[in-house]
Amino acid sequence: MTKPSLPELLHAAVTAVGGTERPGQAAMAEAVAEAVDDQSHLLVQAGTGTGKSLGYLVPALAHGERVVVATATLALQRQLVERDLPRTVDALHPLLRRRPQFAMLKGRSNYLCLHRLHEGVPQDEEEGLFDQFEAAAPSSKLGQDLLRLRDWSDETESGDRDDLTPGVSDRAWAQVSVSSRECLGASKCAYGAECFAELARERAKLADVVVTNHALLAIDAIEGAPVLPQHEVLIVDEAHELVSRVTGVATGELTPGQVNRAVRRAAKLVNEKAADALQTASEGFERVMELALPGRLEEVPEDLGYALLALRDAARTVVSALGATRDKSVQDEDVVRKQALASVETIHGVAERITQGSEYDVVWYERHDRFGASVRVAPLSVSGLLREKLFAERSVVLTSATLKLGGDFNGVGASLGLAPEGTAGDDLPQWKGLDVGSPFDYPKQGILYVARHLATPGREGSRTDMLDELAELVEAAGGRTLGLFSSMRAAQAAAEELRGRLDKPILLQGEETLGELIKNFAADPETCLFGTLSLWQGVDVPGASCQLVVMDRIPFPRPDDPLMSARQKAVEEAGGNGFMAVAATHAALLMAQGAGRLVRATGDKGVVAVLDPRLANARYGSYLRASLPDFWYTTDRNQARRSLAAIDSAAKADGR
Repeated sequence: MTKPSLPELLHAAVTAVGGTERPGQAAMAEAVAEAVDDQSHLLVQAGTGTGKSLGYLVPALAHGERVVVATATLALQRQLVERDLPRTVDALHPLLRRRPQFAMLKGRSNYLCLHRLHEGVPQDEEEGLFDQFEAAAPSSKLGQDLLRLRDWSDETESGDRDDLTPGVSDRAWAQVSVSSRECLGASKCAYGAECFAELARERAKLADVVVTNHALLAIDAIEGAPVLPQHEVLIVDEAHELVSRVTGVATGELTPGQVNRAVRRAAKLVNEKAADALQTASEGFERVMELALPGRLEEVPEDLGYALLALRDAARTVVSALGATRDKSVQDEDVVRKQALASVETIHGVAERITQGSEYDVVWYERHDRFGASVRVAPLSVSGLLREKLFAERSVVLTSATLKLGGDFNGVGASLGLAPEGTAGDDLPQWKGLDVGSPFDYPKQGILYVARHLATPGREGSRTDMLDELAELVEAAGGRTLGLFSSMRAAQAAAEELRGRLDKPILLQGEETLGELIKNFAADPETCLFGTLSLWQGVDVPGASCQLVVMDRIPFPRPDDPLMSARQKAVEEAGGNGFMAVAATHAALLMAQGAGRLVRATGDKGVVAVLDPRLANARYGSYLRASLPDFWYTTDRNQARRSLAAIDSAAKADGR
């Protein structure tokens, strides 16, 4: 029997999911197949509506080697495992004459821990463990969540938190889950044979396609202890998020509260001298942190340096002592010891990293209203790490609707550790960029309106003219507005102002769960939804409920953001343009994601309004505009209002 061609396979898969074949999808599938066969790397921009999931799944399944697919969002993970993969595998099975297996794999703390559930949680203040079910009042929200978790544990096959609906609070989940550092290990645990996390790993080892997330991919790369099974192909979807997720995993933090918890956990398990030394070091660190002012620490201040050295040395002593002593009076000692060890090792690791003072790290103080001060350390860049760990020994495909910024892939490529496309060199990963476009006719479906007449936004202060403009636009659109703001404060101020002015329901992020907000926004065309950056990627509302997307300002990083400003400075010291490489790239990515909320289907029409004149007037404006979908462009406010009113009338005439 002849081997089926890629177009045949793609046709079968698209038919099975009830989709429409797109030229962009076919071009993407061919390019992915080529990259996988050549063991080369591909960056592919596939606009909304292209069907990019099948564009990479079909060639990957046809290739026959094990594939890891890493996504940034839970929504896409679920879509792949619950919808796209089952249907695609069913469709390809007769043609491939084999049935590829697939599995989902997440970090250990995403799975219910049976040991925690049945044996209790190590208690910080006293020896042994306590029964969290007895400690929580059955009538309390925590008590109800825990009882539901106990019932669920008997019926779930996966133990995966995301399979529990409705969900439970983070506090409740923390009572029944462990981090990988706190885990006893399957061989030492009484519940090792039934462990949900271990079962997920076993399923992943047998699967042809393993669906995971960026964070686990980062842990696998950074920590050197393989979490993911061996694989020949890596596909990174939502790849525009990868750098920030890897940075997050590579960031260390110390807070006085965290150090105090570690002291309490270790105190009963080590000799008095070691416990006292850690207690003293903890108190010294707490005193320093009381005076900490937010901002970057170009050099570690002397007082912080001494406090961290004391913490590092005391933590090292405790780690040694924890391994050497046994105390049979402590109930379930191995569990209590493991948790104490995890806490103290984290403190030792972060304190040592900061005191070593690598030129490749950025250190800063942060203050949080609720949690107080913390000291944090993050890599100045993750590009070297990604180049070394990601692109060696496997073919990598990175895809997203927004990878081509300012007209090419080199900006995103540089952040991933890739030299400009086409650069030759023995130790340089070879890659190709491909933009397969979008099935949407952006110039006919959407307008980009820039409010050129408004005052340039300052750092602080109310923007009365911007709020006036916003109210006029929302009125003209008849509601139907997604407002994307650069800060929560700005979103709240706008919601408060417009609730007083307009007779339209204004939903605000934080007042309800995101899922509930989006459901209510989609259900009523007159409703508006206001939120911040975190909304920019989670909203998929095709149709008449979202016909105006407003951005209050260009979302540059805050000038006092320690990590972004350090990265900008490093580019400048190397002779580059720090503002364009860091701040403008960051803004372009977010704006492209934000503008992408408008047109989600072929019948969608609307306006993206940017209420920041710099997009029209500043030199970098053309770079940012080139990163957005190719909407029809205007700075005429009357034109924008007329278009919105016409779109609103047409929607109402259609009964929407």
